[in-house]
Amino acid sequence: MIAVRDAWKAGQLHLQHWPRNLLAGLIVGVVALPLAMAFAIASGVKPEQGLYTAIVAGIVVSLFGGSRVQIAGPTGAFIVILAGITARYGVDGLQLATLMAGVILLLLGVSRLGSVIKYIPDPVIVGFTAGIGVIIWVGQWKDFFGLPAVNGEHFHQKLWHLLQALPQLHLATTLLALLSLALVLYGPRLRGLSRLPGPLLAMVVVSLLQALFHFDGVATIGSAFGGIPRGLPAPSLPEISLPRVLELIGPAFAIAMLGAIESLLSAVVADGMAGTRHDSNQELIGQGLANLLAPLFGGFAATGAIARTATNIRNGGSSPLAGIAHSLTLVLIILFLAPLASSIPLCALAAILFVVAWNMSEAKHFVRMVRRAPRADVTILLITFGLTVFSDLVIAVNIGVILAMLLFMRRMASAVEVQQIGGAELEDELRGKGLGTPPPGVLVYTIEGPLFFGAAETFERALAQTHSDPRLLVIRLKRVPFMDITGMQTLEEVIQQLHKRGVTVKLCEAGKRVLAKLSKAGVIETIGAHNYHADFASALAACGEREAAPAAP
Repeated sequence: MIAVRDAWKAGQLHLQHWPRNLLAGLIVGVVALPLAMAFAIASGVKPEQGLYTAIVAGIVVSLFGGSRVQIAGPTGAFIVILAGITARYGVDGLQLATLMAGVILLLLGVSRLGSVIKYIPDPVIVGFTAGIGVIIWVGQWKDFFGLPAVNGEHFHQKLWHLLQALPQLHLATTLLALLSLALVLYGPRLRGLSRLPGPLLAMVVVSLLQALFHFDGVATIGSAFGGIPRGLPAPSLPEISLPRVLELIGPAFAIAMLGAIESLLSAVVADGMAGTRHDSNQELIGQGLANLLAPLFGGFAATGAIARTATNIRNGGSSPLAGIAHSLTLVLIILFLAPLASSIPLCALAAILFVVAWNMSEAKHFVRMVRRAPRADVTILLITFGLTVFSDLVIAVNIGVILAMLLFMRRMASAVEVQQIGGAELEDELRGKGLGTPPPGVLVYTIEGPLFFGAAETFERALAQTHSDPRLLVIRLKRVPFMDITGMQTLEEVIQQLHKRGVTVKLCEAGKRVLAKLSKAGVIETIGAHNYHADFASALAACGEREAAPAAP
């Protein structure tokens, strides 16, 4: 319970901080109400399951997560993955995949891999979140315009069928949806309504209109799902079998990876807003526990929610008490106000998701990155975006990360320099150390940068450009932070080739870690222990002694 401990140490659990945290939790709970139901419906499950997810995940992550201000629950980022899983494997399959994802997240946290996930490049994250935003937006056209159901396995097929169906839009549904959209965007700007969340305002106003006038043909939660039951479900396990588990490994891994990325991004945003410092590994553990427990109570996948976390902080939330209060608010709403949900039009929830999709797309950031980022980064951004929309989110993230890794390795390899030092530069350095001129017949090379598999060719090519063989070659390793086995093998092969040509090779100035690796790999044995020197001066002195020694008869 690191978040609770940190809040205690910071004095945020003292009684004087309770009122503002309880108020923040109440506000976040009200904000979460329409979002949780909208995300659940878009994911292919019942609206109350979104509320159950927010309740369980909100409490568990607040108590066991790595950020004391994080608010967890269902999020828009999951919609694309979860809707696909639900359509293919059913609700039971979704819940089992969520449970498995919880185990994966727990293992990631216990293995202390939280810090690694944070290094996924920005073009990949922006690409797939923008792609998810587009998919969510198009996916809500049916409920927003009251269109008939359309078929299509792929995005472009669904888009084409929706465009063909647009002339059949339901006028009353569309008008209510446009009113909802206007209230979400501009409602809080009206005098006296600034403290009321736009999604809640839209849901309440449009639901009242539907309850009063009963517009024909407008789909509501009551007509589509039979309303929301009053009360909380009894805990139950989804059906678990080995074939089912093996079948759902891929979807579970996708949920875990996206949940890890989303929760850690939310924690970073929270740190910037609240001046806190989260524990990445503990955050993954908390998210893992939340995804383990949520399916047992009828819920599904949850993660850190950036918008709700920001709302929490803006309204004074400073401890896990706010997250717990947010969950208790939803519990009270289910217990006492559930029957009122029957009149909520689906078009109002679709309008809320329109705004969520726009915010997720980060359109301004996307366009700015396309205009200003290096060409290779823009290529990765567009490939990730295109694959997310037209192929599959998991494939998009995997390929985006692989391309980013290849780009990084290429940049690292090009940053490695193997240079011959001589002339005035070498004389100036020797003069500064109180040394004379270097012995004749000695060449000095320096390697700057990591000597890894991507840079091995650079090293080999640079030394191959030595047209006239020296008698002695000194290679300085002072600026080599690390070597991998490919770099060491390349170094050893070059040394062996130089030995065959009668060139003696000396190494010097390697750091402790690099020297240990060279010794373990047998490179020091190849050159002879007497040909390794801790500093450059002793290497040159040894070269001078060798040159001054009388030739063997």
